[in-house]
Amino acid sequence: MHNAAITIAQHGYAVIFLAVLFEAIGLPIPAALAMVVAGAACASHAMYLPLVFVICLFALVCGDFLMYTLGRYTGWALLGILCRVSVNPETCILRSAESFYKRGKITLVMAKFIPGVNTIAPPLAGSMKMRPLQFLQFDLMGAALYAFAYLMLGFVFRDFLAAITRGFIAAGRTVEVVLLVAVIAYFVYRLGIYYKNRVYRVVPRIQVEELAHKLDSGEKANILLLDVRSHGYYDSGALRIQGSVRFEPNNFGEEIKHISKEKEIYVYCTCARDATSARVAHLLREKGYNADVIVGGLGAWRKAGLPMEGVPGTDLVKLPTFS
Repeated sequence: MHNAAITIAQHGYAVIFLAVLFEAIGLPIPAALAMVVAGAACASHAMYLPLVFVICLFALVCGDFLMYTLGRYTGWALLGILCRVSVNPETCILRSAESFYKRGKITLVMAKFIPGVNTIAPPLAGSMKMRPLQFLQFDLMGAALYAFAYLMLGFVFRDFLAAITRGFIAAGRTVEVVLLVAVIAYFVYRLGIYYKNRVYRVVPRIQVEELAHKLDSGEKANILLLDVRSHGYYDSGALRIQGSVRFEPNNFGEEIKHISKEKEIYVYCTCARDATSARVAHLLREKGYNADVIVGGLGAWRKAGLPMEGVPGTDLVKLPTFS
């Protein structure tokens, strides 16, 4: 807080604009903290509150409209990048899209206050073909509410924030200890996730070259290839491994009824670390099926130049749109 206050005092309005803009385009910048400090600076008459509010509003809307435009023209490509931090990026996008559509356009008003949704909402609105003026209307309301809330927080609690800052300076050693504990807690948390997901890492895997050899050596009749990508990724022109069939991972109970235990099953997706295919293969093996994961999924198969085919129209599930 102390360092943030010094930075804002030295560089003023430019710092506020850049901090808010960078957060709006998805960078890990604490814009809320910058606005709280700016609000406190306004209470101390170091900055002019109406101007700060307009700057924050302009930065938020500019960043959001940029992301909206990119989402409108890149669709799933940009959304996939934004969801890379998720263990299962395909499900991240699909669930976010469905939730956003069910709650309607008003989601944009509150999106800024929800971690994760604040970044994905604008490009998601673009990919779902929300009209530009309609997007700007709801986004402007949300940006105004977000900027006003944090600026007023700093403005009203200026003295309280100053006391906290003095306390941090006086108790420097304590703060260092607290930060160290926080870092340790984070690593423990990550280890917990690693331990929880360890079971997926022991699922048998097969390289694309080995599988291709199996398919060419007369074993094809006994092999079943399952495409477990979330259906939101399917679009006109989408491709899959030749001969594979659709298996919706979010509807496991129903999909498994159509799978024979006599088959050798090979599962693939497009997730980082084959997350979805490992999970599905593990669940299949728990039910008594012989299921392996194709290492590298669809990307590795395509890179190896192996046969592919278009996704049938019956398997295409379009994302709902606002137009």
